[in-house]
Amino acid sequence: MTGKKNIGASVALCPTPLALCGTYDAGGKPNLATLAWVGVCCSTPPAVQISLQRPRYTYEAILDKREFTVNIPSEKQAKAADFCGLVSGRSVDKFASAGLTQRRGEFVNAPVVNEFPICMECRVINVLELGSHVLFVGEILASWVSEDCLGSGGNADPSLVAPLLYSPIGHSYYGMGSRVGGAFDIGKTLIEGEK
Repeated sequence: MTGKKNIGASVALCPTPLALCGTYDAGGKPNLATLAWVGVCCSTPPAVQISLQRPRYTYEAILDKREFTVNIPSEKQAKAADFCGLVSGRSVDKFASAGLTQRRGEFVNAPVVNEFPICMECRVINVLELGSHVLFVGEILASWVSEDCLGSGGNADPSLVAPLLYSPIGHSYYGMGSRVGGAFDIGKTLIEGEK
């Protein structure tokens, strides 16, 4: 292929969203797992997928409770988000150590991070064994957005949320950048008859 180089079978989708999965363990202790393999996977029902390796502390909690939260940090919360991926909830209270607070979800038995601008409460509707990771599909039962991150239409405004992004190439965090144009709009000039 002209002008491109095959870098092999790579997971280098660049960048990926960064999220923290919230769970309670069997004893009720809250925990957070920093994840990059996460994303929307269905519109009806609204659903998100997360992928975890089996040894992760959060893996057992999700299997036990069949519920979790997806918490989206902003750029200013990068240190707390990174910290939660560096230590295990088996031995560390990540909420206390990262300076975060939690409340129990209103629709699921899992913690919501108060400081993060977006939090989704999810119930497991499917589990898929993939290989190194297990994919959990969670139906989104509620989405909480900080009021100061709501746009004029009542939805989350990405420029106000300033979500944290992760690049598996170089293991780096990034900000979102500026708006390029309207989806389902800027390509209209390429449709025959609309030029």
